[in-house]
Amino acid sequence: MSYSVITSTTSSRSAALSIFQAGIKAADPYLAIKRCLSLDEGAIKILLDLDDPSQIRTKQWSKIHVIAIGKAACAMSKAAQEIIPAHLFSSPGLAVTNYENVTEVAQTKVIGAGHPLPDQNGYHAALCCAELLCSAQKNELVLVLVSGGGSALIPYPADAITLKEKITTTNLLLACGATINQINCVRKHLSKLKGGGFARLAAPADVHAFILSDVLGDDLSSIASGPTVPDPSTYSDAIAIFNAYSIWEQVPSNVQQHLELGRLGNLPETPKADDAIFSNCTQTLIGSNTISVNAVFNAAEQLGYQTQLYDAHLCGVARTVAETWVLSAKQLSNSDINHPMAFVAGGETTVSLKGTGRGGRNQEMALAFALAAKEHDLTGNWTFLSGGTDGRDGPTDTAGGIVNQDSLTRMIKAGLDPIALLNNNDSYTALQGSKDLLITGATGTNVADLQILLLHPTVTPTLL
Repeated sequence: MSYSVITSTTSSRSAALSIFQAGIKAADPYLAIKRCLSLDEGAIKILLDLDDPSQIRTKQWSKIHVIAIGKAACAMSKAAQEIIPAHLFSSPGLAVTNYENVTEVAQTKVIGAGHPLPDQNGYHAALCCAELLCSAQKNELVLVLVSGGGSALIPYPADAITLKEKITTTNLLLACGATINQINCVRKHLSKLKGGGFARLAAPADVHAFILSDVLGDDLSSIASGPTVPDPSTYSDAIAIFNAYSIWEQVPSNVQQHLELGRLGNLPETPKADDAIFSNCTQTLIGSNTISVNAVFNAAEQLGYQTQLYDAHLCGVARTVAETWVLSAKQLSNSDINHPMAFVAGGETTVSLKGTGRGGRNQEMALAFALAAKEHDLTGNWTFLSGGTDGRDGPTDTAGGIVNQDSLTRMIKAGLDPIALLNNNDSYTALQGSKDLLITGATGTNVADLQILLLHPTVTPTLL
């Protein structure tokens, strides 16, 4: 038997893009809602566990209130609107999403808001959410459709904190490289809606959340800061995060005072697992990074690659993670590769901002990979892709980057210094110069990031 090997830059790049798109498709929020929500003889039927069809919640609720928050809010709302009979809607639904993902949805008020930094539109959206939640009554259902980005999109600061102060606090955490779980821990203790806030305002109505996870490990209390679930974290935990990054003194004084009052017990904690407000709350995890990584794995295999999982929970500083991956690939010398190979990963890395350039964690990882490949002499035909499933990497118009063994040459020919650009956190300019930006546009979903490394034999072998 014989097989052909992808060796050209164009075909290898196309393969990586195709594999990446398979991961995005697996996180399609519209289809996910259709799989889990149905109508059965007048009763709403909710699938509670994707792996166990027998786990069902069903009831003939008198009214249904629909709130969608996150980057997939419009797609999830559209699916729910097509399933739930019009007479059950108590009022128009509410969908809050980032500006790039705003689309019209029937019988739904759609609000675009700021992400990753909250803005005034998000504050207005948060007030609308609170009003809808408080209107829900016993024997009614609040259906909450949650996806990544939901936390930043609905800022509702505690009374003593201004929106500007909350934005400043969020900015500090983003700039120092705090993880999404750490950022959300802080957000939950500065907010009226997060960390179980939806459940508290909706009681005594029933609540169910369909959740599309952008958090590694799928901790429901971290996804969009867990608006419908108990919060195990405390005010002390939030303060400890600032101290761990040595930025406590930079935190606005009103935020410091609020957290200290909470730590001392002078403010109520976020609701915990034993709180009665959760007795009528259920959740379904409808999509995750793990599901998309599996889809990427299968897509690579279908294209003829020998596929291996590099890391299902890729995390750490982007440029460090990139170099470690290069060193791992380096162990496979050209003579050892006699068949096209694919290494896939999923996760969410961080970036420590020290420069003034543009970019995001995926662009920085792609640029760092190309530089590390040169430094450590990773030879042969390789292609590396790192991209956000939401189509947006940091405050840019691109999902990430896709580089190969010729990327640095293209940057230099464009008059760029890739090392200086990386040091200035300006991966966008570097990848733009080499035409290696990964541009998908807003995808309408968000399950964190996906990475793909393709390695190819330098000579096409023939097996007999």
